Amino acid sequence: MPIPKPKQLFWLYFLCLAGSSTLKGQQKDLYNYQDLSAFYYKKQEDSLKKAWICPDNYKDKATQKQFKAIWEERTTFFADAIDGNNYVYDKEICAYLNDVVTQIQEGNKNYLPVKPFVVLDRSAAVNAYAIGGNVLAINLGLISFAKTREEIALTIAHELSHNILQHPENAMKKRAEWLTSADYKQSMGQVLESDYGRLTRLKKVYENYSFSRSRHQRYHEGDADSLAIILLNNSHISFAPEFFLRMDSADIQYLQPLQQPLKSYFGNYNIALEETWTKKRSKGLSTRDYDFQNSSSMADSLKTHPDCVVRYNNTVARKTVDGASTPIPQRISTKVNRMLIWNMYCNKDLTPCLYRIMQEKDKGNTDAWYDFMFNNVMMSLYKADKDLHRSSTIDIQRKEYISKEYYQLQTMLEQIPRDKLAEGCRQLQNAAFWSNVTPAEKAMQGFQRSLVLADNKDAASSQQLAKQFMESNKTSLYCEYVHPFEKR
Repeated sequence: MPIPKPKQLFWLYFLCLAGSSTLKGQQKDLYNYQDLSAFYYKKQEDSLKKAWICPDNYKDKATQKQFKAIWEERTTFFADAIDGNNYVYDKEICAYLNDVVTQIQEGNKNYLPVKPFVVLDRSAAVNAYAIGGNVLAINLGLISFAKTREEIALTIAHELSHNILQHPENAMKKRAEWLTSADYKQSMGQVLESDYGRLTRLKKVYENYSFSRSRHQRYHEGDADSLAIILLNNSHISFAPEFFLRMDSADIQYLQPLQQPLKSYFGNYNIALEETWTKKRSKGLSTRDYDFQNSSSMADSLKTHPDCVVRYNNTVARKTVDGASTPIPQRISTKVNRMLIWNMYCNKDLTPCLYRIMQEKDKGNTDAWYDFMFNNVMMSLYKADKDLHRSSTIDIQRKEYISKEYYQLQTMLEQIPRDKLAEGCRQLQNAAFWSNVTPAEKAMQGFQRSLVLADNKDAASSQQLAKQFMESNKTSLYCEYVHPFEKR
């Protein structure tokens, strides 16, 4: 291993100092590295594999074999999601969700004799999903979108209804029956026998199945809505059908305009933003002026569900009269939003990550953590540019799904010159907000500064820096970003 340069030794020493005080001052309102699902849910993953035994539903051996293969796909999906850290355990948020689940289960022991197992999915999508086997996942995006405890309870009751009605298992059975049916075999035989247009014929076979499955799912969603209302009534939790109407706005996070010009957000850190960086330099149809005002209507985020207005109309008569409405605690909402931003950053979705930070600034949020994350985004963009894969980190979105400001931001992240990007990153290192961050965040600053801004192109040096950080900040959630550098 090469001997570290003097500048590198300084930063290794800095990381040691920062790490030594991490346990005292580490961020307390976000989870630890060990709370990621690959660590926290390992025991549940092993027990799940043993508990999810495929039942013998079919005498026909081919259908049973196919059903077992699909059953094992579900088990593998959940196990892979756990291993891939798609889920996270946060004591406060999980306690909040489990409190809702407990109330529903205690009011419906005939439907739910065993308390369901809930996992917290890190996805920003406004969604939740039933995995089957009395397991359901709630996305961070849904908690961020919901306004009240009752809205979250409705979503949980809806997903529990899918499990109660065995919709996941029935969907697997339907698929197994289709794949071993005479019609399917005949259709596939015709595809194989054709001399031309095989791909087109094959697509048609699967499109017909997908259409039938989608129509079937919509009926299932209506059944789940009906049972969910029963579960809520039995649990003495108010039902407000207006939530279905609100779901129409679930996909407009990045359609919401910023309150200030883009350059103002960078100007707060004394970073000069040139107007030309926010406009496409090339010519052609793809760069013509676009009317962002025409993209106000969006499809529902839950594509397999009936239209939101239909769901509202089907259930409005069952609304709880004078029902209680309990706002989600601000601390829960704040934590969820920060977790979403961190997850986007780790996934290298830099534009949506930075846009959410700017939206927090629009709310008047002065928490230094968001400044810290602003710095992280710019440093990662510069690192990606030096590694010649800047475009893969920007997460380009279609114009129909974003605001004019979002489009300007992603264009700027594409086109800012490398020297100006480096200059901005160095400017951020001297910003005033660093005096208000935790030791763990200062350690992260030291790691990135050494990794990105120092004249360090040696992979072994990067590994050494990462190893030092991991050893000194063992419980910090920032280990999730650093750990991949240790393995290179």
